Amino acid sequence: MFLKRITISDGPKPIREIDFRKGLNLIVDETASGDRRESGNNVGKTTVLRLVDYCFGSDGENIFKDPEFKGKANTQIENFLKNHNIVVQMELRGDLEAVTSRGLVVTRNFLSRSEKILEINGEKQTTKEFPARLKEIIFKSTQAKPKIRQIVAKNIRDEKNRIANTLKVLHPYTTAEEYEALFLFWLGIEVDTNARKQDLLRDKKREEDLLGRLRRDTSLSQINQSLIVVKRTINELEEVKNSFDVNDAYEGELEELTRVKLRINERATLISSLELRRELILESKSELESEVSSVNRERVKLLYEEASRLLPDLQKSFEETIEFHNQMVQNKVDYITKEVPGLESELMAAKKEVAELLAREKKLARVLRKSGVVEELQRIVSELNDAFEKRGALEEQRRLWESTKADLEQIDSELARIDAAITSKDELIQERITEFNKYFSKISARLYGEHFVLSSDRRKKGYTLNISSLSGNLGTGKKKGQIAAFDLAYIQFADAHGIECLHFILQDQIENVHDNQISSLLTELVAETNCQYILPVLRDKLPADIDVGQYEILSLSQADKLFRLP
Repeated sequence: MFLKRITISDGPKPIREIDFRKGLNLIVDETASGDRRESGNNVGKTTVLRLVDYCFGSDGENIFKDPEFKGKANTQIENFLKNHNIVVQMELRGDLEAVTSRGLVVTRNFLSRSEKILEINGEKQTTKEFPARLKEIIFKSTQAKPKIRQIVAKNIRDEKNRIANTLKVLHPYTTAEEYEALFLFWLGIEVDTNARKQDLLRDKKREEDLLGRLRRDTSLSQINQSLIVVKRTINELEEVKNSFDVNDAYEGELEELTRVKLRINERATLISSLELRRELILESKSELESEVSSVNRERVKLLYEEASRLLPDLQKSFEETIEFHNQMVQNKVDYITKEVPGLESELMAAKKEVAELLAREKKLARVLRKSGVVEELQRIVSELNDAFEKRGALEEQRRLWESTKADLEQIDSELARIDAAITSKDELIQERITEFNKYFSKISARLYGEHFVLSSDRRKKGYTLNISSLSGNLGTGKKKGQIAAFDLAYIQFADAHGIECLHFILQDQIENVHDNQISSLLTELVAETNCQYILPVLRDKLPADIDVGQYEILSLSQADKLFRLP
């Protein structure tokens, strides 16, 4: 689909209507580069890209926050968006020239709760259903993975990781299995088990952690041998207990006392089981939370500052890395502790029942004390209770061992079936990569006189894609040219194979590409591709041979900023 229009309005009052055309689209910043402030987002040219990203489900914070300096917001823009009903509407079309072509309109504002607007083609959406619905309409896919935010990351290159990386366009901690789902989707190979595979790998990690904690405390052999000893003790105590001769007058009370104690033992076993499970979960939680506080922030910050001096294009700031790490830890904590409330509720009910049973036991014991044999019997029963409790705890440990090992075997078996199904598509994967390289290597040869090549690598956690160059490492300018070549080649490849895709590329910071390559890219290759190439640029950074007026769709300046704010 093509990007037809972005409309910005303050309630019913229009602020901007930006129409896009096929081919090259320039969003021109008229500010002279020598006069620009270091803040970078001065008039809003990059904000246009981020508004498109917002319509694809981003949180929108980068519209008023500088991603390089987390927490430093442009309060004027933030207040403007949140204190007014600023509505952004994105219109997509299957064909820009055909009026009757398939269309899509996404409407969002920046308000919350009852004032929130989130619509697709005029139909209200919940935050949860919005991404899946958008993916279904655009890509005709109902599979859970990859998510639409992952799919469109390479089409909207406004953030550092998307600008600096051709393939690894997601956040730095994205797992290999998530990338596998995305890469296969790009190749037009959608596997309906990708979401299941990611869930299984997450569950496998949880079960492996649980098994590791069990191993740290004991072994399965030790548990089994201890159970044999405890069961033998129970049998011996039962024989002694049964040898007591109790007055017939107290026989009923004794039988009830036995039933009460048995129930107490059963509940004690359950409580032991639940507390063990809770203890293991809370122990994992504590270990994870320690990862947040164990970072020596000052030392790592100094390391980042030194690295930033050596590598000016370092993709992530210290603050971003720490924040993302801590958020990932919190996500893990939330996941492993989600069953704690249920355990607490069950424990409370079991303990309440035990309290009631103990009260009944105490009452029965007072009655039976008159029989003259209760004291010795009570001692035997008390020892039996202890033995039953030990048996319950050991049996729960054994159950956890066996169930965890069985769960791991089942997970590994299912993962093996999924991987085998994906591996069976290897021939098709290689065919698609070969087809893609027809376009990719041709475009790169025209840009740089050398061939870039896409290849795949089958690793333990799945397929990954790589790009190689005969010249070795790429400089900043050539790297951006490689990204442009990849994105244009992908649209050509997708069209040739009937793969649903977005036909627009939003690329920030193109100025680092050499003038010769910019001219070839903008005036020739874009025109030859069925696409829109949308660039926010500084006017004085473009090559002189490019007719800016021919391609300009929006001109911004200090006197006329995107939101028309002073």
